[in-house]
Amino acid sequence: MVDVLVIGGGNAALCAALMAREAGASVLMLEAAPKAWRGGNSSHTRNIRSMHDEPQDVLIESYGEDEYWQDLLKVTGGLTDEKLARLVIRSTSNCRGWMKKHGVRFQPSLSGTLNLSRTNAFFMGGGKALVNAYFRSAEKLGIEVRYDALVSSIEVENGRFIAAHVGDLRIEAKACVMASGGFESNREWLKEAWGVNKFGEMPADNFLIRGTRYNTGILLKQMIGFGADLISDPLQAHMVAIDARSPLYDGGICTRVDCVSFGIVVNKNAQRFSDEGEDFWPKRYAFWGRLVAHQPSQIGFSIIDSKVLGRFMPPVFPGEKADSLEELADKLGLNKNALLQTIQEFNLACRVGRFDHTVLDDCHTQGLSPAKTHWALPIDKGPFYGYALRPGVTFTYLGLKTNENASVHFNGVPSDNLFVAGEMMAGNVLGKGYAAGIGMAIGTTFGRIAGAKAAEFVLSKNKKAQYA
Repeated sequence: MVDVLVIGGGNAALCAALMAREAGASVLMLEAAPKAWRGGNSSHTRNIRSMHDEPQDVLIESYGEDEYWQDLLKVTGGLTDEKLARLVIRSTSNCRGWMKKHGVRFQPSLSGTLNLSRTNAFFMGGGKALVNAYFRSAEKLGIEVRYDALVSSIEVENGRFIAAHVGDLRIEAKACVMASGGFESNREWLKEAWGVNKFGEMPADNFLIRGTRYNTGILLKQMIGFGADLISDPLQAHMVAIDARSPLYDGGICTRVDCVSFGIVVNKNAQRFSDEGEDFWPKRYAFWGRLVAHQPSQIGFSIIDSKVLGRFMPPVFPGEKADSLEELADKLGLNKNALLQTIQEFNLACRVGRFDHTVLDDCHTQGLSPAKTHWALPIDKGPFYGYALRPGVTFTYLGLKTNENASVHFNGVPSDNLFVAGEMMAGNVLGKGYAAGIGMAIGTTFGRIAGAKAAEFVLSKNKKAQYA
């Protein structure tokens, strides 16, 4: 019988497996994906939001605990467990040494990467390089990894893990870490959660999945059936406004459209529906997918002019380009008169001060609803550009309630041998909203805790048995 079973193959699962093995436990990892697609959503990441009180290698200036906490508090609207959130924040100040030991390399942020040079440490080679480094380290440490190993169910008795089932195979373990993601790739569950909107549509029919197709929430659904304590709700998710031409799965970070802050966004009726300049894009980009999801047909259009080119990371695929707004409306399939009226009202409302995309500047609208708080410049210099947007789901927040030991809870009682990490518990910290790099911070922190605690339980049990 293996000591610690880790279910999952992304960042949180790998951190758990490595920590458990380093502590002396035998470890088996079950990855649902084939080897070529291993790593889950983590393979699409780029960075980790990191607390630091002074400049550190790839991080400039400082980013202290209180500022980090305030940033998180703002994006979540207070829907966060402060104790666990601060645990994550503090952990990011000292985890990178351990990450480097396992082969992860860091680099300074590139220009145009959302003003993150002070707050986020970027992985050299991105998330794919990070998970590959961890898998190499796991192999060296003797961790067994099985691919195409979808766990269909687990056995739990009186809040304790007994075994997992992969096809006809039953796998027993002394402790288990669940880190198999949310349910974002389960279309039927998404449709059940979102239901029918006021337009008579099923919004989830038009959702695209930015990450892996293998996060279907099988274990999460079963844990709900077992009566495990839950956190957040099925409507909350990291949801980004992405290029409407993106693939259904695994489009990743390159599908994001980052020009939203520097123009306007309209729905299919050519009407604006939110403040495009409310805050820096790293704190708002994960709100826009949800905003688009609530619009008719779940589509939006980001429109900019030539004045703001070069201020943002350009999308991978060019948008529609036109010398006139009338031509742009035609190319986007929007009503010309409606779009021209929306832009005229916006232009007249702009109060242009000193435009500076690196700060919360004083360029704003007046007498317009919804307002644009910052970076409000008239859209009047051709050529003009437009990008069709769809909601892109990264991961869902409905998950298992946990504590500082990463334990799964049943009726408020923590399990002694069943632990959870990553997306399956991220809702404890992220009740809603998102800030760039916080997902990797949560996964790294609780993956390491879960692995260490699982090994601690097993080794303590083995020691007691030895001296019994």
